[in-house]
Amino acid sequence: MAYDPRLVNSGSTTPQTPPPPPPPPDSAPTMNETTDALQAEAPTDSWKLKFCTVCASNNNRSMEAHLRLSGAAAAFPVISFGTGSLVRLPGPTITQPNVYSFNTTSYNQMYEELHDKDERLYRTNGILNMLDRNRNLKWGPERFQDWVPGVPRVDHVSKGDKGALGTEAGVVDIIITCEERCWDAVVDDLMNKGNTLNRPVHVFNVDIKDNHEEALLGGKAILDLANRLNESALAQRNLHGPGGWENGTGAARLGFDESVPEILADWQEKNPNLPALWTLAWL
Repeated sequence: MAYDPRLVNSGSTTPQTPPPPPPPPDSAPTMNETTDALQAEAPTDSWKLKFCTVCASNNNRSMEAHLRLSGAAAAFPVISFGTGSLVRLPGPTITQPNVYSFNTTSYNQMYEELHDKDERLYRTNGILNMLDRNRNLKWGPERFQDWVPGVPRVDHVSKGDKGALGTEAGVVDIIITCEERCWDAVVDDLMNKGNTLNRPVHVFNVDIKDNHEEALLGGKAILDLANRLNESALAQRNLHGPGGWENGTGAARLGFDESVPEILADWQEKNPNLPALWTLAWL
């Protein structure tokens, strides 16, 4: 029971001398004290799952999902990759694709080159519009197989990549691929990398046809899945605390992991035209 000094000797007839008023504060709160107070009052839902989106060339489907996740009202930390050996974009004929290297060619370079080659063609087939979107999201396409989990990605923040804040540690909680062969490549590569961080990661595939219209629909559906997953993870962390989250041993992480199949089943019922796969892997 709380101690109330006003009740001391309340039954006595002897008047009690009132205590002196407290002295005025020596100074206003310091900047550190104010910051600590604001952080203590910050809403717990500011925490977010970290996402990775993947397609073949890191240009269309994965970048539309990257846009949706990083541009949401409550934006998610997100990185994106391709799994192909090279970046391949449509050319004047099916046998004449435009081919670029991952990690060394920027979206802006691709845009300017194709603009100079044949602006009318690449404007009509949507490639220039796609590259214009991409160059406003991140510097250039990256290859998943070249990614080393746990290696800091601070340079991506300095480059202004959208969604880079929160991914500086080089780890993610969720990987979403956009084609089954990409899902296979990601799962195989994670096994080959050897699980050096011993950190669990959920790997989903949302099968999306590789055209601009289907990418738009798929990006919206991926954002819906991300919101559902994050809501469950946040509820578990609020219930059990974040202890053990990083290595998958805490009650919050175990509770979230157990909720994923049901979340995916509900999402799949809403999106029957986007066949999904799921597995639990390790970084």
